[in-house]
Amino acid sequence: MNGTDGHSGGEEACPSMADLALLQQWNQLQGAFRRLNGRLLDDVEARTGVAPSAFQALWYLASSPEYTAKMSQLSAVLGFSTAGTTKVADRLAEAGMIERGPSAADRRVILVTLTEHGLRVASEAIQTFLGALRERALGPMGEDGFAALVESVVGLDPGGGAEC
Repeated sequence: MNGTDGHSGGEEACPSMADLALLQQWNQLQGAFRRLNGRLLDDVEARTGVAPSAFQALWYLASSPEYTAKMSQLSAVLGFSTAGTTKVADRLAEAGMIERGPSAADRRVILVTLTEHGLRVASEAIQTFLGALRERALGPMGEDGFAALVESVVGLDPGGGAEC
């Protein structure tokens, strides 16, 4: 140990008690967020029948200009491979929630657009998510507590909180 910060300088040294406590706190934070997010998405699926990946796609498209995005953008938002995104898009297209087609500007680019039915489903799912978020996070934390948490965590983001 170097005596100033409680951290050892050698790679073979075991973590200090303070380091183990910090790791435990991090594990609790990320686990709690993962479970909360899972519960919110489960609430959406239980109340609307929209699966988590479909909800994320619908949410993104509902907030996109003209309810349209490139398949590559959708893939980035979902964090899926092209094949995985295609599976989600196939299910949404089969359900009549989206339409796909080539871009007029570049026929190599595939655009995905919400249909009227898709927009109605997306709106219902988003409202359900918001209700669950208010119940599960804002209720216990209060608006100010939730806003402070968001500000703190977003402030740690090296990307500055920028979305795709």
